Amino acid sequence: MAQRAIREADGMRMLSRLLGEYSGGRFVIDDKFVTVGPDTDLAELPKEHPWLREERLVVKPDQLIKRRGKNGLILVDAPFDEAKTWIEEKSKAPITIHGEFDEAGKPVDEGTFGRLSNFLIEPCCVHDQSDECYVALLSTREGDEILFHHQGGVNVGDVESKALRLQVPVGEFPSAQEIERALLGEVPSLKRQRLAGFIESLFRFYADLHFTFLEINPLVVTEDRVLPLDLAAKLDSTAEFECGRRWGEIEFTAPFGQKLTKEEEFVEELDAKTGASLKLTVVNPEGRVWTMVAGGGASVIFADTITDLGFMSELANYGEYSGDPNEEFTYLYAKTILDLMTRAKHPKGKILLIGGGIANFTDVANTFKGIIRALREYKIELQDGRVRIYVRRGGPNYREGLRLMRELGEELGVPIEVYGPETHMTKIVSMALKGGM
Repeated sequence: MAQRAIREADGMRMLSRLLGEYSGGRFVIDDKFVTVGPDTDLAELPKEHPWLREERLVVKPDQLIKRRGKNGLILVDAPFDEAKTWIEEKSKAPITIHGEFDEAGKPVDEGTFGRLSNFLIEPCCVHDQSDECYVALLSTREGDEILFHHQGGVNVGDVESKALRLQVPVGEFPSAQEIERALLGEVPSLKRQRLAGFIESLFRFYADLHFTFLEINPLVVTEDRVLPLDLAAKLDSTAEFECGRRWGEIEFTAPFGQKLTKEEEFVEELDAKTGASLKLTVVNPEGRVWTMVAGGGASVIFADTITDLGFMSELANYGEYSGDPNEEFTYLYAKTILDLMTRAKHPKGKILLIGGGIANFTDVANTFKGIIRALREYKIELQDGRVRIYVRRGGPNYREGLRLMRELGEELGVPIEVYGPETHMTKIVSMALKGGM
């Protein structure tokens, strides 16, 4: 599964277009969402969307930014001319994004800097704060989970600890009655039935269209309507072949402040084409320590170990290959890392850690064949760059995989140290950094 975040406008348009179908026409959302990009002529927008001058508006960045309200990045209840000026001003000057806030609402952690370039304009919804609630649907190992809190909005706080939860096994759909019993005890009785029906329909929309995450905060609920005001969502991009047409023109984009390198984009494209997981983030292209780690958990442990040993400044990349990718995908992934690693030499040489835990179902020998193909192609570059390679792996067919790696070192004339599950997973990190740095 490749979980890819989408813009709020794309998610809202999908809701507007399709939620009526999943609710038997009970819940219909107006398609009044305007996207403003770098090339949008703001002066011409009202000609195409006359309602922009007829209604009060809400404007916000649509670039996968969290806590927009806390960061003062939402304009509420404004006429079009004010909205236009606000967008123009926010597009010109760099801004600071704060990651966390204390109980008093003061920032305690600064995020990244950058310029805003993509905005969403929608009608302003006049309502009481008491009508706001929170709902989220997310994919888990066991199936799916619905989170609900009877209060919502920008000050909802730590919803993870507050929300009621309903577990939904794989392939099942909760009824409105089950949702009402499990989640809506704090909701006024006159609103419960309508809200339960909305969440039931929302779950069918979420499951059928292969969302992996769908959060609405706030969701405005009155006695006669249910209206989503703010949405965050992720799709399983590997399902594009199945329901891409239903999604419409969805744009998978990098989070605000993050510009992907062409190599990161290439790995994202590979990831989207397979049911396995292929991830790459280039941390420091000049770094001496490169990793090719099997498993998301293992990748975190390897990065933490490198940092704990005092070599964080030398960590070049972060990522994983997992879920039993086939030989070709593993080859292309490994080739991308080797290309990055060998572009520049270092007088002390470089380290490549090919590690992972003990696999449950990944064929170690098969994935190693893909890595070996790539290593053979970069034989000269590896020799010239004085690269030392440390391998640790266990799991199905691991003995054959380790044998192939051991023989490859002799064939290439490149130092390759090979270890199996008898060696602690991150032992190769200390071996490499203490002995080869």
